[in-house]
Amino acid sequence: MSMRLILAGLALVLALPATAQEVPPADPAAAPDVQAPVGAVQRPAPPPPPARKFDPMPVALLQGLDKVTARTSTFEAKVGEPVSFGQLTIVVKACQKASPIDPPESAAFLDAQEKRSDGTVVPVFQGWMFASSPALSAMEHPVYDVWVKDCRKSDSKARSSSKQ
Repeated sequence: MSMRLILAGLALVLALPATAQEVPPADPAAAPDVQAPVGAVQRPAPPPPPARKFDPMPVALLQGLDKVTARTSTFEAKVGEPVSFGQLTIVVKACQKASPIDPPESAAFLDAQEKRSDGTVVPVFQGWMFASSPALSAMEHPVYDVWVKDCRKSDSKARSSSKQ
């Protein structure tokens, strides 16, 4: 009997805030006219910050992790050319870097596909990745992690490395 009372009371408590939170539609004509105190200096709102300018770059610096072997590899990928990492084929569709006067940021649009043992090709990831926050748009794969490190003007020698 007491369990029924507790459940009924809990249902009542949960139902009350939902009905109390209903807000009537806002009517701009009915809004109170708020005036600044006498003698207060009224300043206009600051202008919005200028839009960030991104420069297109021809090469993306990517880093990959093979979760099975725990090896990381850093490799470069030219825009439009496929690169392989394990069973993945990655094509960088665009790579952009913030101008030097803005806070540092690099973003690349990646298209990643996995070639399975039976010969089928399965799309794994397609979208923008940001170097400053890789978890914002992460590639979800059980074996591989790939993320953007930077965008560059041209590829350089001996950029591919592997750490154990």
